[in-house]
Amino acid sequence: MNIKYHFRFQDGRSAEFRVTTDPAEVPPDQAAPGWVKLGHCQCSNCPLKPENKAHCPAAVAMLPVVREFQAQDAYEKVEVTVTDDRRGYFKNTSLEEALRSLLGLKMATSGCPVLAELKPMALHHLPFANSEEFIMRSVGDYLLQQLFAKRNAGEPDWELTGLVERNKRLQLVNQALWQRIHAQCQGDSSLKVLLSFFSMASSVSVSLESQLRKLQAKMAGEVA
Repeated sequence: MNIKYHFRFQDGRSAEFRVTTDPAEVPPDQAAPGWVKLGHCQCSNCPLKPENKAHCPAAVAMLPVVREFQAQDAYEKVEVTVTDDRRGYFKNTSLEEALRSLLGLKMATSGCPVLAELKPMALHHLPFANSEEFIMRSVGDYLLQQLFAKRNAGEPDWELTGLVERNKRLQLVNQALWQRIHAQCQGDSSLKVLLSFFSMASSVSVSLESQLRKLQAKMAGEVA
């Protein structure tokens, strides 16, 4: 996987980020800020130990993005081009939506053992996905895993109980990451991004059944 996000602002400034399947590392020539340390606001469900791992993998992956955009307004307009090995995407949107998409991808591929559950979705990344698309992709990905489990003599979870539990775990991670960067952001871009990302994960665990009913009604209406 090799995905590039290119940002171009109205004043001519630009920035670019690449995301691969290799976990990010703190550059050796830069001192890691305190909020990147594993023990700082560590997730309550984190299996890593500070004595074995100095830095939070998800925070390390987010670090270059937070440094670049920490003082910028979430509502600032930006042209974003996303390219991978298969195709490209372009959107003129707010910095909030663009960073939500980029940070979600970076978090899933960061090497965090909890966020690693999202890595299969990251391998088929859909930039700028809205909440409905997030639900459909999340549920579809989970059901595909259950089909594979059944074919390998496992016990499939067709009721999506495990999906709800997974997103509860992700909520704890998102809450801790929000706390990590809260003091670093002079503007509100990164804060709003994480809150938005958190709310999408919450929509799966808190109201999955209602979300599915909405999708069922919409799909039935389109077929009719």
